[in-house]
Amino acid sequence: MNRDEDVKILERETCFQGFYRLDRLQLSHRLFAGGMGRPISRELFVRHDAVCVLPYDPQRDRVVLIEQFRVGAMDKSPSPWLIEVVAGLIDKDEQPDEVARREAVEEAGLTLGELWPITQYYPSPGGSDERVHLYVGRCDSLGAGGIHGLEEEGEDIRVLVWSLEEALAAVRDGRINNAASIIALQWLALNRDEVRRRWS
Repeated sequence: MNRDEDVKILERETCFQGFYRLDRLQLSHRLFAGGMGRPISRELFVRHDAVCVLPYDPQRDRVVLIEQFRVGAMDKSPSPWLIEVVAGLIDKDEQPDEVARREAVEEAGLTLGELWPITQYYPSPGGSDERVHLYVGRCDSLGAGGIHGLEEEGEDIRVLVWSLEEALAAVRDGRINNAASIIALQWLALNRDEVRRRWS
């Protein structure tokens, strides 16, 4: 199916405009059985695309993760401090790889070498248009750590340096419970030999 031919936007209104935007759409779309469906109403959370990068030290087989407060986890988790990969929004005239490098410096004090694109995906396409660009970034983990983040953005970020096995154990037991981190770590587990061969 083709978006331009098979989806008809009948009405679109902005219900809220802040750092993010919420739109309400009336639309109809082509049905698998043929013809157009009846009009439906959908709310759409309009966000900038995001970039997430897992810093990886292939010499030491260690990953650099960050821990920070997340308001979205406050009501449904024992702790709203989540262990994550480095991440940021594409909110300027930047390419995704530039955002990955900038955020690694801001959030973890790291200068990344080569970037290995993993995938692009939609974390919640039933109600948001956000797309995530996911990378593994080569780093030197020696000396990594401390507290980072931009004070003007209210960031308070602790840097963690773990072996890949420790990080995968945290995925298995639920300590790492966010999509970008799980996808990146599982991808690295599957592709570690090739990544280390190329980056060693």
